[in-house]
Amino acid sequence: MQVSEGFEGKTASLKNLQGFDGKNPPDPKLIDSCVHCGFCLSTCPSYRVIGKEMDSPRGRIYLMDAINEGEIALNTASVQHFDSCLGCLACVTTCPSGVQYDKLISATRHQVERNYSRGLADRLVRQLIFSLFPNPDALRILLVPLLVYQRLGFSKFFRATGLLKNISPRLAAMESILPEITLKSFQDNLPDVISARGEKRYRVGVIIGCVQRLFFSPVNEATVRVLTANGCEVVIPKSQGCCAALPEHQGQTEQAKALARQMIDSFANTGVDYVIINAAGCGHTLKEYGHILEDDPEYREKAKQFAAKVRDAQEFLATVGLTAKLSPLASKPLSLVYQDACHLLHGQKISVQPRQLLQQIPGVKLKEPVDAAICCGSAGVYNMLQPDVAEELGRQKVRNLLNTGADLIASPNPGCSLQIQKHLELQGKDIAIMHPMELLDYSIRGEKLED
Repeated sequence: MQVSEGFEGKTASLKNLQGFDGKNPPDPKLIDSCVHCGFCLSTCPSYRVIGKEMDSPRGRIYLMDAINEGEIALNTASVQHFDSCLGCLACVTTCPSGVQYDKLISATRHQVERNYSRGLADRLVRQLIFSLFPNPDALRILLVPLLVYQRLGFSKFFRATGLLKNISPRLAAMESILPEITLKSFQDNLPDVISARGEKRYRVGVIIGCVQRLFFSPVNEATVRVLTANGCEVVIPKSQGCCAALPEHQGQTEQAKALARQMIDSFANTGVDYVIINAAGCGHTLKEYGHILEDDPEYREKAKQFAAKVRDAQEFLATVGLTAKLSPLASKPLSLVYQDACHLLHGQKISVQPRQLLQQIPGVKLKEPVDAAICCGSAGVYNMLQPDVAEELGRQKVRNLLNTGADLIASPNPGCSLQIQKHLELQGKDIAIMHPMELLDYSIRGEKLED
């Protein structure tokens, strides 16, 4: 079978070309579980946009198998198809054969980063991303020049002229999703321990994230208020760092492991019943700590125990139940459309719970968009590394959300919120985006949303 256009025929010389190393390559047993039925194609966002077989889960599995067998090399021609994958895991949900594509693409990405030499420009962009985004202290320092940059109008200039896109599409993509920097971005107002309001039901830890703590701090504050209002004592260790989602999803093995260990250590001896996270991509990675550190004899069991305590905020509240009284968010019925974040829907199988919580708010009417299970194009740092595909997916997602006629969009992931906000602005639409925890917080406090 021909694997991809541009690949040479199967020859003995290919056997000597660079392939995967012996450290956790894509498992042949998992590869063989794919029966090549093609059910994944219709739900794969990269295949929808690019339209090539090799940019689908089935095509990438062909490539993994061929590289494992020494039939083709791990080179630019093959790596580009692995890079085009958003890692949204929609194919895992769709596959009738139960193919664990999530494990296959994860193993492949770690192999790529170890065994493939990227070009200088690509390396520099990735180095910038993985030096800044998983490091909230470094990112906070960068806020100062970014604040000046925005206040002097450079952001509006570059977005209006498209000049930066002509210089570097990837830098332009980063700039285009940069949220407004405010003085609140520099503050850290949450104490180490916050008492429960009323009778204490649980003691929970809260992870405040990297991007979330700087650009979406109101979401963290709302999450803490909702938890305490519903009988939870909240613990926020100041030693916590990045959850490791970004480096893990992009194959940065050692950085991901180091960050996972730091997170586990930060919650050691806190005595929490659960560890709560309010960002979808982070939650999926936190629940994978047992896999990430499975080769670490010191942390293997610690990682499993930690992961077993992790709960998405919506998952947790839907399970233990709300005890706080909820009030209407507006003087008239409010229609909401809930945006399914991929790593909640496909990665953690959380879909019903957020809707159940939102529907408990008096006066809320929930609407459902077309293609709700298709990725918005954010996918961690995908919209920075693969801006063309991400642009088309963002346009489609926002169009589908707007077509519901909803008054407000509820989004449970910061990356999704930034991507959707960008494309709302590009389409000239002014509709609010809020995290479900913010909506619950407003409802519990009896505050009305602005008309």
